[in-house]
Amino acid sequence: MRRMFVITLMGMAIIGGTGTAGEAGETKAQMEKAKGETKATFEETKGETKALTEEMKGNKTKAEMERAKGKVKGGGERVKGKTKEMKARAE
Repeated sequence: MRRMFVITLMGMAIIGGTGTAGEAGETKAQMEKAKGETKATFEETKGETKALTEEMKGNKTKAEMERAKGKVKGGGERVKGKTKEMKARAE
C-alpha cells in the first residue's frame, strides 16, 4: 500500500514537472521576442535621433546614413530576438 502511494506521487511529480517546463519555455519565448522588439525599437529611435541632429547641422547625407544604420541595427536585433524565441520554444 505504501509503495503504491509513493509510486503514484512520483508519477504525479514527473507529469507535473513536464507540464510546467512546457509553459516556462513558452513564457521564455515570449520574453525573448519582447526583448528583441524593444531593443530594435531603441536602435531605430537612436538612429532617428542622430539623423535629426545631423539634419539640424545641415548634413542631409550623413542624416540618411544614420537613419539607415539605425534601421539595420534594429533589424538585426529583431532577428536576434526571433532566433532566441525559436530556440526557447524548441527547449
